[in-house]
Amino acid sequence: MTTTTASLAARTVFRIGYGALQLERLHDRRGEAVALLRRAVELGVDHVDTAEFYGFGFANDVIREALRPEDDVLVVTKVGAAPNPGGHLPLRLAQRPEQLRASVEDNLRSLGVDRLAVVNLRRLDAGPGLRPEGDQVVDLDDQLAMMTALRDEGKIGAIGLSSVTPDGLRRALPAGIVCVQNAYSLASRDDEDMLELCAAEGIAWVPFFPLGGAFAGLPKVTEEPAVQSAAQSLGATPSQVGLAWLLHRAPNVLLIPGTADAVHLEANMAVGEITFADSTLAALNAIGSRSNDVPIG
Repeated sequence: MTTTTASLAARTVFRIGYGALQLERLHDRRGEAVALLRRAVELGVDHVDTAEFYGFGFANDVIREALRPEDDVLVVTKVGAAPNPGGHLPLRLAQRPEQLRASVEDNLRSLGVDRLAVVNLRRLDAGPGLRPEGDQVVDLDDQLAMMTALRDEGKIGAIGLSSVTPDGLRRALPAGIVCVQNAYSLASRDDEDMLELCAAEGIAWVPFFPLGGAFAGLPKVTEEPAVQSAAQSLGATPSQVGLAWLLHRAPNVLLIPGTADAVHLEANMAVGEITFADSTLAALNAIGSRSNDVPIG
């Protein structure tokens, strides 16, 4: 049985949180979005991952309406990109220090708070997705100087990193990093050394794309025969097995699965109850990582 809580920014939180990206699917049903987030809190969610560019501010607006002070939910947001309505992609890079400050101010306004508990710097040095070009190629030290200044000013409480390399994480350690968000799943485990470094440093590891498949060439955890076999024997879904494996992988792993469906939400929250027989866990661990050749989109 895995432990049910872990540390995030000096807070003890339930290891299964909620990722707010999928809330934008309920853009025309705001009441349902608010009710879904309230249901997440009822089920034990006490940390939520968001960004101003999720639904062009819609996710933050829903969080502001749905969450109450007495819920004591830790809201984690991110900077390094900004909304891009009408663009080829729904977001644009915003890596320059002054853009990081502007993004922090945007999140403060849309969330209706005076201080952001945790802010992840979306570096984009690793994993699938965009890469910075031109004036968006910014030295990490310059970005961390801005992030620590914002922390010193009381606008943010703690600093995290996203899409970062091992070298980048090591360079950033003196700034007091509390969490790392990188693409990582049962079938995409190129960052094992990073995960272990985070565990040694007391840093939360918060994988995105926890089931893979979000980009062409990124393997889908649910299509693995060993995952499907485990799901059948446990009376669970392959998705639940993939998420549960992450909780078993290391005690500093936190999950932020997103959904716009209440039934799916309950299924995600139930993965904390899944236990694996030694033979099942060994079969899952034997799945090799095949994400080295994922194209950058």
